[in-house]
Amino acid sequence: MFKKMNVLGTELQACCKNPVTGFFRDGYCNTSNADVGMHTVCIILTKEFLVFSKKVGNDLSTPVPELNFAGLGEGDQWCLCAGRWLEAYHAGFAPKVILESTHEETLAIIPLKFLQQCMVYRS
Repeated sequence: MFKKMNVLGTELQACCKNPVTGFFRDGYCNTSNADVGMHTVCIILTKEFLVFSKKVGNDLSTPVPELNFAGLGEGDQWCLCAGRWLEAYHAGFAPKVILESTHEETLAIIPLKFLQQCMVYRS
């Protein structure tokens, strides 16, 4: 099995296990052909982004118990769709990005320089 790589060209690190995130709900921003949304950007949620995301039709803050989704809040880490992050970037609401946990496939949608403008270092 080959290692998954991040946008820095190193091994992909976990994004978040609590709440568990990722298309495969394994804590990593992995992707596959089945992941049409490309959930590859590891972000730290902000209140401003959550409001923006809800306004554009992706409510991440409201719990959906039937899908075992507790809802997200400010400060949570999450694997976000690359297209949604780029949309938020252009609108001025891009959340912070953890590059070590952002899958290399993201670069097919988002230029690295955009991600670097919003990067934070893993604590």
